[in-house]
Amino acid sequence: MIREELQQIIFNAIGKEFKLSKEEIFLEHPENSDHGDYSTNVALILAKQLGKPPREVAEEIRSHILNTKYKILDTSIEKVEVAGPGFINFFFKKEFFLGELRQMVEQKEKYGSGKSKEKIIIEYSSPNIAKSFGIGHLRSTIIGQAIYNLYTFLGYKCIGINYPGDWGTPHGKILYQLYGKKLKGKTAKEQKKILNGLTIENLEKLYVDFHTELALNPAMEEGARAWFKKLEQNNAEARAIWEATRKISLREFERIYDLLNVKIDYTIGESFFSAKGEISPSRGGEDKMGQIVKEFKEKKLARESEGALIVPFPNDELPPAMLLKTDGVTTYFTRDLANMKYRMKRWKPSTIVIETGVEQTLHFKQVFLAARLAEIVDNEKLVHIAHGLYRSKEGKFSTRKGQTIHLEEVLSEAIERARTIIEESETTRGLSDKEKTEVARSVGIGGVKYNDLSQHPAGDIVFDWEKILNLKGNSGPYLQYTYARCKSIARKAGNSKFQIPNSKLQFSKEELDILRLAYRFPEVVKEAAEKFSPNVVATFVFEVAQAYNNFYNTHRVLQAEDKATKQSRLLLTAATAQIIKNSLSLLGIVAPERM
Repeated sequence: MIREELQQIIFNAIGKEFKLSKEEIFLEHPENSDHGDYSTNVALILAKQLGKPPREVAEEIRSHILNTKYKILDTSIEKVEVAGPGFINFFFKKEFFLGELRQMVEQKEKYGSGKSKEKIIIEYSSPNIAKSFGIGHLRSTIIGQAIYNLYTFLGYKCIGINYPGDWGTPHGKILYQLYGKKLKGKTAKEQKKILNGLTIENLEKLYVDFHTELALNPAMEEGARAWFKKLEQNNAEARAIWEATRKISLREFERIYDLLNVKIDYTIGESFFSAKGEISPSRGGEDKMGQIVKEFKEKKLARESEGALIVPFPNDELPPAMLLKTDGVTTYFTRDLANMKYRMKRWKPSTIVIETGVEQTLHFKQVFLAARLAEIVDNEKLVHIAHGLYRSKEGKFSTRKGQTIHLEEVLSEAIERARTIIEESETTRGLSDKEKTEVARSVGIGGVKYNDLSQHPAGDIVFDWEKILNLKGNSGPYLQYTYARCKSIARKAGNSKFQIPNSKLQFSKEELDILRLAYRFPEVVKEAAEKFSPNVVATFVFEVAQAYNNFYNTHRVLQAEDKATKQSRLLLTAATAQIIKNSLSLLGIVAPERM
């Protein structure tokens, strides 16, 4: 990657005596191309240490670079200049840009990919069972999938895990409601028939009703806890009801994942880590959470407090976390520690990434620190990506209050609106009704995904039908349409093989704007992965699409003034299409060839 090459030659020029690593040498892309393709302020930083004028230091660095025989100076760098108070600006040769274009069209989907062999676990989606897949579940699902895609693209061995919330006191509430309202007094056969006829909507209504009725009957809370304790003690009746609700939920989740084109490697819920979990017996019946409790006691990392078992943290760095409640029931904290231990033992990753809502930030700080104190993890990297929430204009959505906006409703509406748009588009002429349906699905769902992924994960998103389904401007459909436009031009040109133009060919400003953007794709992917921010890719690909459309609206491609110019512009079009397709693919968005 050329950025890393430049960092290395600058590092060589400044010498090793300065407390500045190669990675700390900051390079930016100037907004004004008159200031070069890369610029660094390293001379301004070093000047303070040397007590010399920044421009003098910058000139010394420039001279060292130019007087050293680097291959990059012959192949890629046109000139190196010192500007302003001491910035060093690098300008690329046309040959460099043209070489990158060649790689884009030759390497296709592999352009910008990496070869890392590290292993990384990414936990994402993880909805709670017995609830419909709401708009709030969308963020973790598609942000997590995009991060999985980014790291897979960079060569990492990725293990994607769906960790549904299928254990804990909330499920005691469902059991309490189901038994009391539908199953009590029924024979085992009648109960089975009732359970088999339940839907996810039935389960969600029971949950909402529980909290409505709780205000009038506070004793229900204790009843729910009793049912969950039965479940932890492997009571046959509680187990049967719970298994039915879990089966209904997982079936519903898979249906939504198919609609979103999301694929997750493993589904391992919280119940796996219960003392007598559904899956644990098949792996030897070990008591995973019991082991955690025992381990923390033996290492003197846990102590009793008012009848509960807690984990205090050194120097009160964090509030204490609870391993066991006063009634001996495990907690979310206990299960996540068991989860951490299991993942480290089974997969031995170098990094574990967990994508959940921002409200769980403290919880994961406690889990990560406790895991290190107990030596469950050592030098492995632990990352919590805390995404912001979807909110209504009145505030946070709440399943308890029945305020959830079902994701399927949003997706169906988006597809319907997309169908209306493509019916009016000239580029879909000749498509069958089935093909139009597929395009509408790609465009509608792509619009919903992009609306989310184009924003930083940490920010909240106010749910607004008009905004989320906006199909113009900085949107998924805009990018998809630009891609379809590029492919349409290629089809009209006969999809011929493009010759790399001679560097003596004169490029317009609009063409150079694309050239100076497109080559950045590999470093954009790397930055997005390092920051766990898919929006970095979204911002970049939107800029590329804008630059191409500006070029297209200014210059002719198929009717260019001469053959060499036509070939050059066809190559630029093909490269742009590939960059857009690769970017959308990383975001989990389909790039339709007609739209």
